[in-house]
Amino acid sequence: MGGVSFEGGSPPPSYPGKLTPYVLLTVLAGAAGGLIFGYDLGISGGVTSMAPFLEKFFPDVYERQQSITSTNQYCKFNSPTLQLFTSSLYLAALFASLAAGEVTKKFGRRISMMMAGFIFLFGAALNAGAVHLSMLILGRILLGIGIGFANQSVPLYLSEMSPYNYRGRFNICFQLMITIGILCANLINFGTAKISGGWGWRLSLGLAGVPAVIILIASFFLSDTPNSMVQRGREIEAKALLKRIRGVDDVDTEFNDMLAAKNEADLVESPWRNLFGTKCYRPQLAMSILIPFFQQFTGINVIMFYAPVLFQSLGFGSDASLISSVITGVVNMFATGVSIYGSDRWGRRSLFLEGGVQMFIFQSLIAGLIGWRFGVSGNVTDIPFWFAAVVVVCICVYVMGFAWSWGPLGWLYPSEIFPLEVRSAAQSVTVAVNMAFTFIVGQCFLTMLCSMKYGLFIFFAFFVAVMTLFCYFFMPETKNIPIEEMTQVWRSHWFWKRFMNEPNDPVNKAIAMNKLRDRV
Repeated sequence: MGGVSFEGGSPPPSYPGKLTPYVLLTVLAGAAGGLIFGYDLGISGGVTSMAPFLEKFFPDVYERQQSITSTNQYCKFNSPTLQLFTSSLYLAALFASLAAGEVTKKFGRRISMMMAGFIFLFGAALNAGAVHLSMLILGRILLGIGIGFANQSVPLYLSEMSPYNYRGRFNICFQLMITIGILCANLINFGTAKISGGWGWRLSLGLAGVPAVIILIASFFLSDTPNSMVQRGREIEAKALLKRIRGVDDVDTEFNDMLAAKNEADLVESPWRNLFGTKCYRPQLAMSILIPFFQQFTGINVIMFYAPVLFQSLGFGSDASLISSVITGVVNMFATGVSIYGSDRWGRRSLFLEGGVQMFIFQSLIAGLIGWRFGVSGNVTDIPFWFAAVVVVCICVYVMGFAWSWGPLGWLYPSEIFPLEVRSAAQSVTVAVNMAFTFIVGQCFLTMLCSMKYGLFIFFAFFVAVMTLFCYFFMPETKNIPIEEMTQVWRSHWFWKRFMNEPNDPVNKAIAMNKLRDRV
């Protein structure tokens, strides 16, 4: 149900070119934008498990944590204010991603990346020097604005710069950088938690400025994408850049497709109105909303940004919880390499399906183990080593499934399916939906854990089952399809093709114009 055939049964077009050192360095530098998102995902959970941090900003949680060991493990960290510290960033990222769409379209992908690094750097400095909760939350909001700009522009940048047959693995470098950021944050938390004097949390939060400086410096040296240059009327520069990044002089076919995409874009006066109101964009719009929604309801961010808190709630000691989160961070990083290797070989759809099945099995096992040991009361004073080891193994296998499927492909797939005329606006929708549900999950998780107990993991497993079925029936394959030819994927899909036959749609108008020009 996910196969792709172009009109007349012909294979998708191919463009001449090779993998050049220039494009390799450019893509890796651009992917560094994922570091700021990953570092924050990893750092917040570790900081919120540090006693000096809790004592200063969240004394009610600190007092509950210091209470007798027989207290309900499920509710040990339940605090709406503590959840607000973690989740406020994602609410800010939601609104920032919508503004970033216009910036990315009018000024290019590179400028948005530069703004992301600059704003994130200020947020890191504010958090490191925080003396009051309001100062801490303001810093988180600035970090969120930076992440909103980075997550909106970087996946687009990678998809447009990459040769079509390398697009999957290069775009997944963004997710790889996220996992590296998470791992670095976990290691830093493990070290700073041992600093005497109680200021280690400041160092953890302040070091967020390092990935911000990396993306800020990189953005000064990066070129913009040829697609963005064409969209802004800089055709001569765009063609010269295309020759440079493809390593060949014969780029006419790919460049002409970019010009055709620009002609389609010129027919669209309001990308936002057309995206939501025009029938031919309905399939891609559905994907740009449902994929980030499902990605967050895998429950992965519960594991990632609450990992130390979660492990402590499961009865692990403070050091043990941080070590366990480092282990899951290592697994996450190396498993992402499977997706880099396989996305352009095995396809996006097969990885989505396999990862979904794997996550469902092991999330169900985690729910069963926690339910068996903790029951509904959560009153457990002694966790045997074998039980702790089994839980960590199950979480690691679950993280593996996410890391080579919904993690990287949740960013790759939406960034490559939209035509140029609505691509920037559509990516803003993807990021906004992602951040909205990251905020909801982050704001509600500790409360849900307290009230739903081990049933919370069954709740997420249910959504994993639903999204896997959705992929099986409704997700077409996009591997090795040039980004400007992606419309044909939807025209040939058994379900989505019904939305692609309106003669007055911009895409069909542009196709008719191109055919008429070819005859002339």
